[in-house]
Amino acid sequence: MICVDIPGWDTLNIENIVFDYNGTVAVDGILTEKVKENLKKLSETLKIYIITADTYGNVRREAEGLPLAIETFSKGNATAYKKEFVEKLGSKKTVAVGNGKNDLEMFKKAVLSICVLGEEGCFSKSLIESDIVVKNIESVFAMFKNKNRIKATLRD
Repeated sequence: MICVDIPGWDTLNIENIVFDYNGTVAVDGILTEKVKENLKKLSETLKIYIITADTYGNVRREAEGLPLAIETFSKGNATAYKKEFVEKLGSKKTVAVGNGKNDLEMFKKAVLSICVLGEEGCFSKSLIESDIVVKNIESVFAMFKNKNRIKATLRD
């Protein structure tokens, strides 16, 4: 668990982090070695979930051996599925990280939402709905290594 006390906002007691796959942790369905190492390190403090329609059909192979859970869903109901998944984990203890239109509703439910403006860009309404916007996935991992970055961004 990670606890972040944000002056003028809230105290976050985070247990779970849900990552969208393509465009967020993966580019064109591929996880870099650096992302894999960062996922391993983050798993020491949080339960990690990857939630995806698995566009490229390789998420399980790419994530093999990583300490995380993979949730796949049909391509037709992504927005609702992601929102319900965050609710099932517990909205008040779950961070959502994504970049797409189908991440919008999970952003609204999660205690903290982070929009990644990566190689694929991001859906503008998800960017607006997110609590924090970062330039790439490495910035997300850096925030959880140095939680004061979260505090500095969100404090009153």
